[in-house]
Amino acid sequence: MKVTVVVQKEDNWYVAKCIENNVVSQGKSIEESLESLKEALELYYEDTMPEEKNPVTLITIMEVPL
Repeated sequence: MKVTVVVQKEDNWYVAKCIENNVVSQGKSIEESLESLKEALELYYEDTMPEEKNPVTLITIMEVPL
Protein backbone atom coordinates (compact mmCIF):
# COMPACT_ATOMS: atom_id res chain seq x y z
CA MET A 1 0.00 0.00 0.00
CA LYS A 2 1.30 3.45 -0.87
CA VAL A 3 0.51 6.42 1.33
CA THR A 4 1.30 10.13 1.20
CA VAL A 5 3.53 11.36 4.03
CA VAL A 6 4.48 14.86 5.14
CA VAL A 7 7.54 15.32 7.37
CA GLN A 8 8.02 18.58 9.25
CA LYS A 9 10.69 19.66 11.73
CA GLU A 10 9.25 20.82 15.05
CA ASP A 11 11.84 21.94 17.61
CA ASN A 12 14.23 18.96 17.97
CA TRP A 13 11.86 16.40 16.42
CA TYR A 14 10.79 15.37 12.94
CA VAL A 15 7.07 14.71 12.76
CA ALA A 16 5.80 12.37 10.02
CA LYS A 17 2.08 12.40 9.18
CA CYS A 18 0.15 10.14 6.83
CA ILE A 19 -2.28 12.28 4.84
CA GLU A 20 -4.76 9.50 4.08
CA ASN A 21 -5.61 8.65 7.70
CA ASN A 22 -3.90 11.27 9.93
CA VAL A 23 -1.63 8.73 11.67
CA VAL A 24 1.34 10.66 13.11
CA SER A 25 4.71 9.67 14.51
CA GLN A 26 7.99 11.36 15.35
CA GLY A 27 11.71 10.80 15.61
CA LYS A 28 15.02 12.58 16.16
CA SER A 29 15.82 12.18 12.43
CA ILE A 30 13.76 12.03 9.24
CA GLU A 31 14.59 8.35 8.87
CA GLU A 32 13.59 7.60 12.46
CA SER A 33 10.28 9.44 12.09
CA LEU A 34 9.48 7.54 8.88
CA GLU A 35 10.37 4.18 10.42
CA SER A 36 8.21 4.98 13.44
CA LEU A 37 5.34 6.01 11.15
CA LYS A 38 5.68 2.78 9.18
CA GLU A 39 5.31 0.79 12.41
CA ALA A 40 2.32 2.92 13.47
CA LEU A 41 0.63 2.37 10.09
CA GLU A 42 1.18 -1.40 10.30
CA LEU A 43 -0.57 -1.36 13.69
CA TYR A 44 -3.31 0.95 12.39
CA TYR A 45 -4.15 -1.46 9.56
CA GLU A 46 -3.42 -4.64 11.52
CA ASP A 47 -7.02 -5.82 11.87
CA THR A 48 -8.69 -3.97 9.02
CA MET A 49 -7.80 -3.29 5.43
CA PRO A 50 -8.54 0.10 3.91
CA GLU A 51 -11.56 0.23 1.59
CA GLU A 52 -9.45 1.53 -1.25
CA LYS A 53 -5.80 0.43 -1.31
CA ASN A 54 -4.51 3.48 -3.15
CA PRO A 55 -6.95 6.36 -2.77
CA VAL A 56 -6.38 9.39 -4.93
CA THR A 57 -4.68 12.13 -2.95
CA LEU A 58 -4.13 15.56 -4.43
CA ILE A 59 -1.55 17.89 -2.94
CA THR A 60 -1.25 21.52 -3.89
CA ILE A 61 0.26 24.77 -2.69
CA MET A 62 -1.85 27.83 -2.09
CA GLU A 63 -0.96 31.37 -1.23
CA VAL A 64 -2.71 33.12 1.64
CA PRO A 65 -2.22 36.87 2.06
CA LEU A 66 -1.08 37.86 5.53
